[in-house]
Amino acid sequence: MSSSTPSARLPSNTLVLLATLAVQSLVAMALLTIPVIAPTVALALNVSPALVGLYIAVAYMGAMTASLLSGGLVRRFGAIRCSQTGLALCALGLGISITPNPVFAAMGALLIGLGYGPITPASSHLLALSTPAHRMSFVFSVKQTGVPLGGGLAGLIVPSLAEFTSWQSALGFVAVCCLVCAAVIQPLCKTLDADKDTTRKLSIRSSLVSPLKLVFSHRPLTVLALLSFMFSISQLSLLTYMVTFLHEDLSMSLITAGIVLAVAQAAGVAGRMIWGYVADQYLGSVRMLVVLSLVIGACALITPWLGQFDTLLVTLLVLSAFGSSAIGWNGVYLAEVARQAPAGQASLATGGTLSMTFLGVVLGPPLFGLIATTLGSYGLAYATLAVPATLCLFLLWRFGPAFRKG
Repeated sequence: MSSSTPSARLPSNTLVLLATLAVQSLVAMALLTIPVIAPTVALALNVSPALVGLYIAVAYMGAMTASLLSGGLVRRFGAIRCSQTGLALCALGLGISITPNPVFAAMGALLIGLGYGPITPASSHLLALSTPAHRMSFVFSVKQTGVPLGGGLAGLIVPSLAEFTSWQSALGFVAVCCLVCAAVIQPLCKTLDADKDTTRKLSIRSSLVSPLKLVFSHRPLTVLALLSFMFSISQLSLLTYMVTFLHEDLSMSLITAGIVLAVAQAAGVAGRMIWGYVADQYLGSVRMLVVLSLVIGACALITPWLGQFDTLLVTLLVLSAFGSSAIGWNGVYLAEVARQAPAGQASLATGGTLSMTFLGVVLGPPLFGLIATTLGSYGLAYATLAVPATLCLFLLWRFGPAFRKG
């Protein structure tokens, strides 16, 4: 903790947690706003809904770059100010995307990605500053639920707004929410950003290279980075195309499909908490990641057959299990990264492996969209996600036993 920010002057850790959770949820909601109404937006743009994968890829290219640079930005300008800037960039990206033109949609995706990237490093800085050591794991786990929570909000709110008003109004609503959140957290700037170093010089080269150099010089971290690359392909492919799959392949309405997405996201929220507890108390991180790989692979192979069951309950159960594993792996993975990182370098290792996570997001959804277009079925494309799950199992079998025990 900075000497310039004595603990007596800091807001309560509960308030900081709520603020970071709100910011994380809203940027996640902004990122998934267009994907959850992809069929409607694609019709307005006169493009295929499968191109939503390219939208996500462009967004995460921005996020990957911004996340690597965010460490220096947070130290220079303050974590709250970086969070506010991220929210503003997301709002601007949504605003630009309102114009029904593929070029503006791409520009909007890039801006949303640039806004999304710094949020996790900024919130980690804030929580480390305000949270007692004995509550750190739980508090960070709660904060991590902001991503599926934001996706769930997108699934519940955005399709309904688009149905009853217009898709442009839905984008505008989420943009306004981002700006309101940025304004609401402004009072926290004075105390939580008091540790910023306005004399700090920003080095783009150092910020980009150092985290990657650390990760690829330590085999356990390299393996974990590759695991996150595979897991993120499954996670974002599932989330990006779920509404389109349910609407196009299973003939669900956008509203019903959005509700199913929200349920899967809720399962992801629960999964992040439950799998972390099970890993800590019973299985350990490596065995827990093996179990999650198996569940992802099984759900991927079952999903193409959902159309054979004339009941919404089966679809909800399968996609909830899919969501709990494909979304819920992050907490277990991040804990293992911290365990395998050299002493005092957990944050640098996290930033480096996170870049590989984002790379999986950049490459996965467009590849998934290409497969779906080639096969003529989103369900069959989901079956191919058994491939990255199998590769995860191989990596864990081959290198997992050599991981340093915490």
